[in-house]
Amino acid sequence: MMVSFMPCCARRDSALRWLAGLLLGFWLAVASAAQASDKSTISQAAIRATPQGYVLDGEANIVLNSTLEDALNRGINLYFLLELDVTRPRSWWFDEDIVDSVRKMRIYYHLLLRRYVVEAGYATRTAATLGEALAMPGQVDAWQVLERGALKSGQRYDARLRLRLDTSQLPKPLSIGAVGGDRWELATPWYVWSFEAPALSPPTASP
Repeated sequence: MMVSFMPCCARRDSALRWLAGLLLGFWLAVASAAQASDKSTISQAAIRATPQGYVLDGEANIVLNSTLEDALNRGINLYFLLELDVTRPRSWWFDEDIVDSVRKMRIYYHLLLRRYVVEAGYATRTAATLGEALAMPGQVDAWQVLERGALKSGQRYDARLRLRLDTSQLPKPLSIGAVGGDRWELATPWYVWSFEAPALSPPTASP
């Protein structure tokens, strides 16, 4: 009778390959999760009606890489653009452009006060930590984007929103160095959604 057997070294090699594959899969999963958490994103956005027209509420998670964070702490101003596009779909022609709005924001570190300064719209606020400073422009409340009559109640519209670093506002040597490199780049993916235009509330009567 012939007896077959697997040498112990072959079994050991098979176990090592299985373990190596398991560790590789775990490392790729961790790396993918870390990369995803290291990106700025728009988490939510919505357009709602007010007596004056339509406003946008949204939330962005702004994540700075080490280059941008170091530049900010050295006193370099970082300018951000919040860009909104609204269109009306048309089956028989190109989509109708309704609005293309941009909101400008600035963050800088005041070396004397040792506080971060955030300018968004007409508001200026300060923060003690970078996390607090980045949360301020990331929270968008009641940004006026459309006047009364710009949308038709019940009509479907498409919208998209993103936030990006305005590299053209960097000091000239840095602006030139930003071309072709990702150290000085920051842009969220477009946040895309569709909505039906809500009915406007009656305008507030003047006293």
